[in-house]
Amino acid sequence: MSEMRFDGQVAIVTGAGGNPSLGRAYAMLLASRGAKVVVNDNGVGPDGRGGRPAHPETVVKEIIEAGGEAVLDTNSVADHGSAEAVVQTALDAWGKVDILINNAGVVALAEIDEVTPSDIEKILAAHLFGSIWMTRAVWPHMKEAGYGRIVSAASGSMLGQRYQSIYGAAKGGIWALTRSLAVEGAAHGIRANSIGPGARTAMSELCAKEELVSHMPPAELVAPTIAYLCHQDCAVSGAYFTVAAGATRFGLFAETEGYFNPDVTLEDVRDNFGKIMDTDKHTLIPEPLDNPMSEIIQPKHPYVPA
Repeated sequence: MSEMRFDGQVAIVTGAGGNPSLGRAYAMLLASRGAKVVVNDNGVGPDGRGGRPAHPETVVKEIIEAGGEAVLDTNSVADHGSAEAVVQTALDAWGKVDILINNAGVVALAEIDEVTPSDIEKILAAHLFGSIWMTRAVWPHMKEAGYGRIVSAASGSMLGQRYQSIYGAAKGGIWALTRSLAVEGAAHGIRANSIGPGARTAMSELCAKEELVSHMPPAELVAPTIAYLCHQDCAVSGAYFTVAAGATRFGLFAETEGYFNPDVTLEDVRDNFGKIMDTDKHTLIPEPLDNPMSEIIQPKHPYVPA
């Protein structure tokens, strides 16, 4: 079978300056297959404080020395203006953007009553708002081209983990954002998916127990799946995949058969709660492009900016 290539395509990979890091692995693989890559990273590292700074210029050098094309961008993704500047870097260098990988982020491990307001804002800004601002920045260019691929980093932490309430909330927001982007992008040739990656990275070295870090798989085993989701041949949109150690799994969500009573009372809910929680009978929640609510919910009046 033919090799999958990205010749002539322009990709932005945010948070690509760490080593080891997922972003670096994505950027290196895409470049090795012919993509022109904007290596974005503001250098603060996984703690957001510069405790272990990232070096995106080194990744750019690695790509160029390997025969690929890359440019450096050190703008933050955490606000609208700087996200626009990231995209402008791609436009100035190559005149377009075909691929966006929302990978940038920081972490602060603490329980909900311990994490500071500053760290809450920093985590949400880097992960959730970073994905929103970057997507908004590339969207008009992808719409005009009638083509685009967006892959965003969600996480298994959105399903619930100790010390990661804010991080998980940001990742859950990215998952939800991606599903709606799939619906909005369908008419414009834009496909969006999210991932829950697992690998040894500068962030996992910061978070995981020492005895686990040495057994974590390399980020390079995550990169092939992400590259496939970025490829023009990939038809799926709005999906969530867990990717780690060479394994890729399609994440499904379901609801139980539950309990129905048109005259339901508080006591009815109490008395039938076991049935509501019974997982023996369940149905899968539709993928976003199959969700009838996408057609039912429509604005009644034209949107007026506030």
